[in-house]
Amino acid sequence: MAMASRSWLTSLECSTSTIPSSEGLSFLSVLKNWSEFIFLSPCSQRILFSSVDLLFLIVCLALAVRKLFSRFFTEKNSSSDLDKPLLPEERSQLKVTPWFIASVAVTALLALSYIAICILAFTRGVQSPWNLAEAFFLLFQAVSHVVILVLVAHEKRFGAVTHPMVIRAYWAVSLIVVALFSATAITRMVTVVGENLDQEMRIDDIYSLVSLPFYVFLFIVAIRGSSGLTVVEDLRVETHDSVDADVNISGFASASLISKAIWLWMNPLLSKGYKSPLKMNEVPTLPPIFLAEKMAEQFEVNWRKSGENSKNRVIFTLIRCFWRHITFTGVLAVVRLLVTYVGPILIQSFVDFASGDRSNLAEGFYLVLILLVAKVVEVLSSHQFNFQTQRLGMLIRSSLITALYKKGLRLSCSARQAHGVGQIVNYMAVDCQQLSDMMPQMHALWLMPLQIGISLVLLYLYMGISMLVSLVAVFAVLIFTLMIARKNNFYQFNLMMSRDCRMKTTNELLNNMRVIKFQAWEEHFNKKILQFREKEYGWLSKFMYAISYNMAVLWSVPVVIAALTFVVAILMHVPLGAGKVFTVTTILKILQEPIRTFPQSLMAVSQAIISLERLDGYLTSHELDTKTVEREEGCSDRIALQVKDGTFSWEDEGAEQVLKDVNFQIKKGELAAIVGTVGSGKSSLLAAVLGELKKISGTVRVCGSTAYVAQSSWIQNATIQDNILFGSPLNTKRYKEVIRACSLEKDLEIFEYGDQTEIGERGINLSGGQKQRIQLARAVYQDCDIYLLDDVFSAVDAHTGTEIFKECVRGALKHKTILLVTHQVDFLHNADLILVMRDGKIVQSGKYDELLQSGMDFGALVAAHESSVDLVERSANNSDERTQEIYSPRPLPITPKSPHSPKALTPISPVSGQGDPTDESWSLDESKSEKGNSKLIEDEERETGKVSLAVYKQYCTTAYGWWGIVAIVGSSLLWQLSLMAGDYWLAYETSGDTLFNPSLFIETYAAIAVVSCILVGIRMFFQTFIGLKIAQSFFSQILESILHAPMSFFDTTPSGRILTRASNDQFNIDILIPFFLSLTISMYFTVISILFITCQYAWPTIFLIIPLIWLNYWYRGYYLSSSRELSRLDSITKAPVIHHFSESISGVMTIRGFRKQEKFFQENFDRVNANLRMDFHNNGSNEWLGFRLEMIGSFLLCAATACMVLLPSTIIKPEYVGLSLSYGLPLNAVLFWTVYMSCLVENRMVSVERIKQFITIPSEAPWRYKEFVPPSNWPSHGDIEVTNLQVRYRTNTPLVLKGIYLRIHGGERIGVVGRTGSGKSTLIQVFFRLVEPANGKIIIDGINICQLGLHDLRSRFGIIPQEPVLFEGTIRSNIDPIGLYSDDEIWKSLERCQLKDVVAAKPEKLDASVADCGDNWSVGQRQLLCLGRVLLKQSKILFMDEATASVDSQTDAVIQKIIREDFSACTIITIAHRIPTVIDCDRVLVVDDGWVKEFDRPSKLLERRSLFGALVQEYSNRSSGL
Repeated sequence: MAMASRSWLTSLECSTSTIPSSEGLSFLSVLKNWSEFIFLSPCSQRILFSSVDLLFLIVCLALAVRKLFSRFFTEKNSSSDLDKPLLPEERSQLKVTPWFIASVAVTALLALSYIAICILAFTRGVQSPWNLAEAFFLLFQAVSHVVILVLVAHEKRFGAVTHPMVIRAYWAVSLIVVALFSATAITRMVTVVGENLDQEMRIDDIYSLVSLPFYVFLFIVAIRGSSGLTVVEDLRVETHDSVDADVNISGFASASLISKAIWLWMNPLLSKGYKSPLKMNEVPTLPPIFLAEKMAEQFEVNWRKSGENSKNRVIFTLIRCFWRHITFTGVLAVVRLLVTYVGPILIQSFVDFASGDRSNLAEGFYLVLILLVAKVVEVLSSHQFNFQTQRLGMLIRSSLITALYKKGLRLSCSARQAHGVGQIVNYMAVDCQQLSDMMPQMHALWLMPLQIGISLVLLYLYMGISMLVSLVAVFAVLIFTLMIARKNNFYQFNLMMSRDCRMKTTNELLNNMRVIKFQAWEEHFNKKILQFREKEYGWLSKFMYAISYNMAVLWSVPVVIAALTFVVAILMHVPLGAGKVFTVTTILKILQEPIRTFPQSLMAVSQAIISLERLDGYLTSHELDTKTVEREEGCSDRIALQVKDGTFSWEDEGAEQVLKDVNFQIKKGELAAIVGTVGSGKSSLLAAVLGELKKISGTVRVCGSTAYVAQSSWIQNATIQDNILFGSPLNTKRYKEVIRACSLEKDLEIFEYGDQTEIGERGINLSGGQKQRIQLARAVYQDCDIYLLDDVFSAVDAHTGTEIFKECVRGALKHKTILLVTHQVDFLHNADLILVMRDGKIVQSGKYDELLQSGMDFGALVAAHESSVDLVERSANNSDERTQEIYSPRPLPITPKSPHSPKALTPISPVSGQGDPTDESWSLDESKSEKGNSKLIEDEERETGKVSLAVYKQYCTTAYGWWGIVAIVGSSLLWQLSLMAGDYWLAYETSGDTLFNPSLFIETYAAIAVVSCILVGIRMFFQTFIGLKIAQSFFSQILESILHAPMSFFDTTPSGRILTRASNDQFNIDILIPFFLSLTISMYFTVISILFITCQYAWPTIFLIIPLIWLNYWYRGYYLSSSRELSRLDSITKAPVIHHFSESISGVMTIRGFRKQEKFFQENFDRVNANLRMDFHNNGSNEWLGFRLEMIGSFLLCAATACMVLLPSTIIKPEYVGLSLSYGLPLNAVLFWTVYMSCLVENRMVSVERIKQFITIPSEAPWRYKEFVPPSNWPSHGDIEVTNLQVRYRTNTPLVLKGIYLRIHGGERIGVVGRTGSGKSTLIQVFFRLVEPANGKIIIDGINICQLGLHDLRSRFGIIPQEPVLFEGTIRSNIDPIGLYSDDEIWKSLERCQLKDVVAAKPEKLDASVADCGDNWSVGQRQLLCLGRVLLKQSKILFMDEATASVDSQTDAVIQKIIREDFSACTIITIAHRIPTVIDCDRVLVVDDGWVKEFDRPSKLLERRSLFGALVQEYSNRSSGL
């Protein structure tokens, strides 16, 4: 009996005829025989298991058909269980557990293994019933497990928390059957010893035993029932469900496994893009798991885990965040690598088959099938690898940008100054991008040894010991490329440093363009930027030439190593057949990839290391100590603010103490004023209270919320309403009250769009007073407990200042605690506490009368103020001897259009700052209705559709015209022909038809190799040389265009747009476009050569070429329609990220003062998400295209190979099969890369398009007219005559100055006064022609200024602008940027402007540093330095625009005295809100609503009822009236 059972174990019979006859046997014996046959016979076991599989598949199919039937034919309200889907469709928030991941992994492993064994079974052929049963058993198993894999993988999409019952039942039955298989397998192994057991059965037994644990696991999963997905609480708020439903989320979020594998989820977007150019809102948002918020949270959690003292925190944090992604992409890289070698290994088999009699066609088709499967796996793994690494790079960039932004809002002041805004922007724009770009090349480092090892092993198998020369050559090339990579690393580092310097200067230029144009310093900055560019260009040239030499060597590697290998093979008498030769050349071509990519990867990694070091330095910089200030909310104590024994420093190390021994306390509801001379530490004291300074000792206690109004206004590029609300919800009643209290009602009336008017970058389209009042309104609206106001009255006129003090400080903020820094002594009577500061100490404190009696510093300040008031009063009583008259060429009728009557004391039309006058009063509702048309900053212009041929032509012909193109195309063509010649020679010599002559063979092949190397070297030189010349030409053009652009261009163009062109777009033109364009040309020639050779020897494939070309062209057009727009949108959405970041860094004290960091973090997230969604879908579209094109190429290759199998050897010779395959194997990749590179070039050409936009912007007037140069001493007298001057800022805006008539005599001092926004500063801008007159003329000393070149005009005037601007550098470089004056002259100038002692106290003297924007100097000191510039220049005409607004009365009096003495013979036009500043002028000009309302001696104007008289009276009486 035992022997009978054992015979069944080894029997391969499938027929029942082998069962013993049942005659004469009992029922039990018959049953036993049949049971042994069914359960022990290998053939029956397989039929049994196949039946289980078939039943499972039928049930699945029946359920699917039933569901499909019910969808079309059953009533919608049917509740039958059969109508329910196989997987439930509840979309809940799910958490994936390891059980689910393990279930998917095990099912996938079983499915893949059965597919592999099934393919092998059919490859071996079906020669017996046993083979048939085995093959079909494996087929059913493969199909069943693939179906289960699809169902299980979709469980997450449908939110199935339990596995379907049909799958659980199948797993349970499967375990029983596999256990039976395993038991019989073990029995066979134990009992069938030394007998001839079928080899296939032995393999099946081993597989059954290995797979048993997996089936046991699936059985446990079936018993548990749970899918491994658990429902978590829905994170969405119910009230937002309707909103969420409308959000256009990327199809990737809900895509199936198949859809993700072959990018079907991209179809809707590409279809939409093909029909019409994509718009911003048509691009779906990122999947929720990729949002910047998630990445930031993940990064922060892992950052804390890395430990504060650990080195390289950034890289370790990133590894912790993304190790799963890195591991998965590594697995894909290995799979891609292994299948790459299947093709070359098959070449010998194909040649052998072609050399034979070809009687067994099945063998040929099996080879074709294996090639096809290998190519499909290669294509799939290759593009999944690309997509996954790009996605990983995107997520890393998202994490880093958000981390950099958060760090920016946490940096200490000294750390912020140490890095600088320009540098921090580079961290975001350059370093994050480099780390992102490095991801696809990351795995090449460790894959390179593996890839080279496999190649050398294969070479040894084919060429024997002669492969050693290949080994030596490979290592020689590697050493060379490593040396070049090391040099490139050095060049790259210096290139980045040079680019940083250039970008920093460019950023400074753009931020201060108004001052630069006032001073005619464009040429100086042009020279400065060009110097940095020359240095950058030097490193760029070295970098690009090094890359070119490297690429030339790498492209020469296959042919040179092949020549050396064949020489050694011939010397060692290794036979060279066609199969062997072309296998070797194909392997060497594959070997070219790791050798080429390794240095690039090494370079990318080295660049990433530099970037990581820079990011480490930034992200580990000192942060503000949040414990510096003890904050309490809702405390019951009477004390609102207290500083005890406080010592503070701006430096993190606390080396230089700016505040010492500070002691004061302010009770709730009190008004405390801080006064003192320039540089005494007033603003520093407010910063200390906010916690912005390093606390060395003492305590700071703040009870309640704080609001801060900075001395230098910080305004966002948003609407006026958005600036005031500052993220708080709109309360209409409170909002209107705030507008009234801050005296903004009249300003909003005159703006065409009211409070919906968009404010330009840095408040460019507002006057200084308007900016100050808007940021005051922002503070008042927040309804905080404590208000810190830094000199809020400096930029407003006396009347407005009084109104603000009454209605705001003592009105809306009456019950609030206020700490006010001020130079306005008038308001001090009302203060509950006055703190007097000198040299960083509080030298006096108390009430007004107490301090006045004690004298000292406060007494000096009050005395200076009273002398100013006395001067005003004396001027009112004395009459000037000089007679002046208003110049008018004709009688001035008293009409609304020409309100020159002295009695016209109220404006006839509203004051015009920017908008149209309107008779309607401003209202919230009306202004809101205009929001759609209120944009000052228009959306960035972008082209749509194809990049025009004109752009390509402009780029290609910029340097050397068409000759440059001919040189590159010609050298590329000749190089490709030389490569083809070498391969043809190999095929010819190894054919066997000719007598093989070793010396002739090697000499010819070596000669061809040398020619090929020379040609590729020439080609790379042309490409680099011409590319560099083109890059420099574009840089020069855009720099010249920007410098010559009118001021209106900078008013309406955010600096971020210009900076992205100067950084990202210029980088593309410098490096990427020449490289990609040259590569694309070479790729096209390679494709043509492959198709030519393939069609030559597999001629039936010529019929496939036409549809192939059409398909490729169609796919390219279909893809490019969307990809091009996504690239443009990507460029456009990058600028807001940079702009918002630089804007936030500039206003960081305000943001932190209001505790609004979270709001700004969210804004950063929104901008990053908007940009990354373009990047994500762009990457998806790239791989969508690549997968399809490579699949087409793979099918074409297999079709061509099938033709070679079918055609007899008389038509196609074996050696040409080898040649065709060596060319055809890379066809899929070459085809894709050719189309992709051409698309990539088009996408990068958008950079040329964008730079071209800024090269063609309208230019302002020439800097100089050769035919009209003013005399060297012009202006000699300073006589000014203005006739009917009309001005508008842009063609589409109303008049700002509406008809000004003036005559000013040389040497006169003219004071210009008027309400904020009346047109005073505009008048000065017209003199400098920053704004060109719309009508009228200005004549100075007999010359019409509109006939002069701008530099000839501007360089002859002196100006102290409203906003004191300092540049990063030294005191010397700021006071004398062009270097025209000696040190003695500079010291003398500093002495006159009261800064000599301060500068002399610095160790570096004139070389004392000035930080970015002059942040390490007080605003008053900056204003004095600007005065120093003018004192050096000694111009005949001097303009002063609020030049002393930020200094105290005492310093103001001294400055006015200096100006009277040093500019006694000059014409001086002074805009001032302080009446003492203009009261002693020869004449006063009152401007209102763009008209001259009054122009006469101060005494004359004070004798009658006048606007000026009202201002003087207001100034004289406001202290007593408050």
